[in-house]
Formats: sequence, structure tokens, C-alpha cells
Amino acid sequence: MQHEVIVQAASAPPPLTARRTLSDRLREAVLALADGEGEVTAHHEKAWASITFAGTRHTLGLVFEGAEAVEAGERLIADLPDHEFAIPRQLVADATITAVESTLLPAARMEVACELLLLEDA
Repeated sequence: MQHEVIVQAASAPPPLTARRTLSDRLREAVLALADGEGEVTAHHEKAWASITFAGTRHTLGLVFEGAEAVEAGERLIADLPDHEFAIPRQLVADATITAVESTLLPAARMEVACELLLLEDA
């Protein structure tokens, strides 16, 4: 008497997806404020704390190339300081533009540096 053994191939586990970090979320939010235009060319993060608050200070460098992108960068410059960000468990306590460099020739290009202070929101 023969017994038939049926072996089912185990399905592969779903691929692991990388969790978005706070830095990822911040970059996405800043670029969204610039209508998805521009590119983050630098991002530095440093722990920050006072007697009552803890958080991180982020310094970002962005580049906008082309007339449409430069216009989006100008909107970012105007809107960033007063923008209400929606980053889970974080409060953007301060957002400032620290430097802007623009050129028109041979093509429109603008570099923007900004600093954001994020506080942990319990």
C-alpha cells in the first residue's frame, strides 16, 4: 500500500517594508509644502532638549531647478514659518529659512536651507 504525500509549498513571507523614520516624514512634509518640487540634498539631525521638552533640530538643504520648481521653492519660503505640520507624535515648534541662493542663468535654480525644531508630543 502506497501513501501519497502532498507537500504544499510554503508561501513566502511578504517582503519587509522599511519603516518611515521621523526624518523621512519630515522630508516628505517639507517637499509636499513645495508641491513635490525640489530635491533634498542635505539633512542633518541633532538631538535637542530643554528642561521641559525633548526633540530634534533638523537642518535641510533643498535645490529647486527650473522655473516651476523655483516658484514652488518661493512658496515654500513664504509658507514654511507658519505652516502647521501633521507629523505623528511631533510638534514643529520652530521652522525658519536660514539661507537662499538664486540664479537665473543659464537656467533658473534656487538653493534653500531651513531649520526645523521638532518636539516630542506625548
